[in-house]
Amino acid sequence: MNLALFDLDNTLLAGDSDFEWAQFLISKGVVDREIQEARNIEFYEHYKAGTLDIYEFLIFQLAPLTRHPRAELDAWHREYMDRHIRPIMTDKAKAAVAQHLAAGDLCAIVTATNSFVTSPIAREFGIPHLIGTIPAVNPENGAFAGGARGTPSFQAGKITRVESWLESMGLWWGSFNDSYFYSDSHNDLPLMQKVKTPIAVDPDDKLRAHASEMGWKIITLR
Repeated sequence: MNLALFDLDNTLLAGDSDFEWAQFLISKGVVDREIQEARNIEFYEHYKAGTLDIYEFLIFQLAPLTRHPRAELDAWHREYMDRHIRPIMTDKAKAAVAQHLAAGDLCAIVTATNSFVTSPIAREFGIPHLIGTIPAVNPENGAFAGGARGTPSFQAGKITRVESWLESMGLWWGSFNDSYFYSDSHNDLPLMQKVKTPIAVDPDDKLRAHASEMGWKIITLR
């Protein structure tokens, strides 16, 4: 059995699901365009530089979820999938996933974006497991409480979360003949260095340089 792990944003998707969610909320008048876009640009610059404070970002990212009932958010998400996500799910990405699923590989999306935004996307790809950042939830009514619960699946946190997931099934890295991780970002180098077969997908400049130096496979899913 093999293990196939996929980053989501700018890897399986030809875009960023969290950015698209923000754009959707702006279109609904739920958040202020000027404030949201300015903060997104600021966070994205830190992300590209590898200096993002994931906890500060998550407070900002998850705050809009706390202001609306879960049923309303779920209805919005269905509209968001139609308008923003399905158009950036490429045929090549779907084919890459389908190949691993057909081979019987254990497949998961591993993403720093929160699981509310990404769970329906994982289901759309047919990927049975999602390792995403977990939003804190009020257990009494299911409403989002703000902030994240547990370790965010970002940078080295992706290794922590993947290993916990594998352990929950009685597995570890040595359980697999081969292990793959597809990603576009140098922020994912910790997990890429952990698997046997890292694959750089439409990589950023830092990842492309590292992948070329290490002889890793570089592909496009666009």
